[in-house]
Amino acid sequence: MTDLTGNIFLEGPAGKLEAILKEPTGAVARAAIVCHPHPLFGGTMHNKVVFRIARAFTDAGFAVLRFNFRGAGRSEGEHDSGRGEQDDLRCAIEFIQRRYSNADLWLAGFSFGSAVMLRAAACDERVRAIIAVGVPVARQDFSGVGHCNKPKLLVQGSNDQYGPVDQLEMFFASLDEPKQMKVIAGADHFFEGHLPELAEAVTNFIASVTAE
Repeated sequence: MTDLTGNIFLEGPAGKLEAILKEPTGAVARAAIVCHPHPLFGGTMHNKVVFRIARAFTDAGFAVLRFNFRGAGRSEGEHDSGRGEQDDLRCAIEFIQRRYSNADLWLAGFSFGSAVMLRAAACDERVRAIIAVGVPVARQDFSGVGHCNKPKLLVQGSNDQYGPVDQLEMFFASLDEPKQMKVIAGADHFFEGHLPELAEAVTNFIASVTAE
C-alpha cells in the first residue's frame, strides 16, 4: 500500500472530490471520515471544528480522511442540498474500505456534515461508531435516523442557534443505545472559545469505545 498522506482527489459520483488523507505510521487498525459544515456558508474540510475533530482521531492513531463535498473547494459538481452529498460520503466510505479493508471505520460530522453523515451512513453495517457535532436539529429532519445500535456521541453547545439543546434532547431520546451526549456550557454553534472542550469530548469518546 503506497503512502497517500496529503492532498488527494477521490473519484466521486459528480466528479473529483478534493480530500486530505493523514495516515499513521505502521498498520492501520482504525480509520475515520470527518464531514464538513454547509458549503453555501463557507464550510469546507478546513473548518476549524472539522480540523479539531480530525486531529483527535489522528492523535488516537487513526487514519483520517477529510474531503470537500461536491461544489466545495476544488471538488467538482454542484451543491445538492444534502442529497448528492450523501453519495459523496458513500464514495469516501468505499475509498476507505478499499484502502483499509480490515480497519474499523468511524464517521464524524459537524453541522451540515453531521446531517449528511447521520442520514447516509449512521446505520451502515460497515461503520463502527459515529460522532455528530453541532447537529442542526432546528433546521433538519432526523426522523429516520433513530434505529442504529452502534456507539454514538452527540456534542452540542448550550447556546447552539441551529440546534437548541431541548430539541437535541428529544432527538437523542429517539436514538438506540449505546449513546452519549455532551453539552458544552456557553458554546455556540461554532464552539467559539470552546474548541479544547469539544476536542476533549471527542477524545474521551474514542477512548471509551476503543477500550471495549
